[in-house]
Amino acid sequence: MTDEFPEQYREGLRLFNEEDFFECHDVLEELWSETLGSDRKFLQGLIQASIALFHFGNENFGGAKKLYLSATKNLEPFGQEFMGILLGEFLKDFQSCFQELLDNTETYPTTVSLRDELVPRIRPITKGLIG
Repeated sequence: MTDEFPEQYREGLRLFNEEDFFECHDVLEELWSETLGSDRKFLQGLIQASIALFHFGNENFGGAKKLYLSATKNLEPFGQEFMGILLGEFLKDFQSCFQELLDNTETYPTTVSLRDELVPRIRPITKGLIG
């Protein structure tokens, strides 16, 4: 049942999967500002993940790494499945995407780039959650 999730949430997930990370951030941030409780921390983690990928794609590696770490810290406590998505799979793919950057010790990396084939997608538990 996908009606249990707000339209903004579903739209944010769709934008994320279309790799429109900045717009995803805007949509989810609006929802985040209206959310209370633990869901707020979860949404914050998704927002941070989207901006981490936005920064990575723009070669702002310091910002990307910082937001990756914050996003991971905020999302990991929610387990394998949360708010209709396969969160554990997402976090595994998110780490694979960032591993080269995380392993790089250069102050200003020159050999790292966001690789299209590693950009994570958010997979729903149930069909129809993501448009």
